[in-house]
Amino acid sequence: MHDTDLAAVGALIGDPSRARMLDALMGGRALAAGELATIAGIGASTASEHLARLREGGLVDVVAQGRHRYYRIAGPDVGAALEALSHVAPPRPVRSLRQAGHAQALAFARTCYDHLAGVCGVALHDALLAHDWLTPAYDVTPVGAAGLAGWGVDVAAARAGRRSFARPCLDWTERRPHLAGSLAAGITDGLVRRGWFVRRAVDSRALLLTDAGRAGLAELGADLGSSA
Repeated sequence: MHDTDLAAVGALIGDPSRARMLDALMGGRALAAGELATIAGIGASTASEHLARLREGGLVDVVAQGRHRYYRIAGPDVGAALEALSHVAPPRPVRSLRQAGHAQALAFARTCYDHLAGVCGVALHDALLAHDWLTPAYDVTPVGAAGLAGWGVDVAAARAGRRSFARPCLDWTERRPHLAGSLAAGITDGLVRRGWFVRRAVDSRALLLTDAGRAGLAELGADLGSSA
């Protein structure tokens, strides 16, 4: 077994501009270099250099659509590693009402790479277990399969993937687990398509819970507490 070079990854993530780009890509969407340059507050040529380093380091991939190129997190393992760092990273200083509002929005509902996190993610995780949609071993029950199908979630496709099917993931704001894995990604995609959640902005992981989503989560028994 060989030692891993943590310093190499740390150097890639440690640059503030690259860190801002990675944080934006943790929203689960592929973004163009120009969008990432704006988010990082740097010029286009500098952004291209940073993205080339992130790609060489295996942290991002490039997706080509016609003449356009978009960048995304290289995979769920990278997403999980970046999310785990949130548990030890200090919070960013809040210096404005806008920043305070954004931090509050992230804590309530956000994407953790490709699955739901925050208050809503933890509440959904707990409700899926409490109402027998998931077993304590994180497998889908017959009741859960029927319910998830009604949400447009393809459980069979999620199970056929190469990544973990369903597992708990400690939420860095709630300090309790939300659901991760291919099933969680399918659920989050299904809830966004159903209009239960709306992505707030291209440069933010925060999600907006709609009235339809609030009603749907309440029907499942998800407890949003005083945050609702």
